[in-house]
Amino acid sequence: MSPSVMLAVAALSLSVPLLLWSMFARPDRVAAQSVANLQRGLLPGADNLAPGERSAGGFAALARRLTPAGTVRRLDLQLTRAGRPHSWPLQRLLVGKLLLCLMAGGLSLLYIRSTGSPIAVVIGIVVTTVGYFVPDLLLSSRGKERSKRIQNELADTLDQMTIAVEAGLGFDSALARSGKNGNGPLAEELVRTLQDIQVGQSRRQAYEALATRSNVPDLRRFIRAVIQADMYGISIADVLRTQADEMRLKRRQRAEEKAMQIPVKVIFPLMLCILPVLFIVLLGPAVMDIVAAFSA
Repeated sequence: MSPSVMLAVAALSLSVPLLLWSMFARPDRVAAQSVANLQRGLLPGADNLAPGERSAGGFAALARRLTPAGTVRRLDLQLTRAGRPHSWPLQRLLVGKLLLCLMAGGLSLLYIRSTGSPIAVVIGIVVTTVGYFVPDLLLSSRGKERSKRIQNELADTLDQMTIAVEAGLGFDSALARSGKNGNGPLAEELVRTLQDIQVGQSRRQAYEALATRSNVPDLRRFIRAVIQADMYGISIADVLRTQADEMRLKRRQRAEEKAMQIPVKVIFPLMLCILPVLFIVLLGPAVMDIVAAFSA
């Protein structure tokens, strides 16, 4: 067996169990302890690390050193926009990218050694590149879905805030009530914004952080209007009422746009799947009769 094949087999043998660990392992005990202690007001103990967690942390540090700094910042921003899921911490994401690249590279090397054609080299390079960027694609898709959910929930949330402010509550209290009554990503972001204000951030910084985390143009426009109302002393009730009307109008326009796109999207399935079968059913007997008449 050639050295390259042995190297590929060794890389696959090492990367498969590590990939399974990065995908199915439970969240890090230190991270879970940190969250629990923040809720209780205690400090996490540093002596509770298991030997497996120490080694996993060392491998995650190695993956972080091998990943470019720009890629780490981009992944961290994508994690923020995806809501920072507990099963996808940044360290595990970096480890998964590295292991997927190693596995794809090992399989590509075996395929190239078995065929030896230039097309196999191109396919190997493409597969290795795709394997490296698969976590980025999954994370980006999850972030887009979350942003879409925030956009869909924004109009109803603004209506609730408008009713609360007109009933006599302050803007922060209206935010707190909307975050408490909601159960989607927008409610989570509102609660986090209030927590940022409570720990010492200015309102403008907390609102701008909310717009950055959500990456929704409508929410960013609403945040900009709230900041301007706070700066110039404009009534927040008028701002909320105007923004709620605008969000409802935009939601109606988006629904009408999707409804107008349906006939265009139906054309290709109709032409490829329905019309050929319809022609066969309608013209098939006539063609058979014609063929029978000429053959007789």
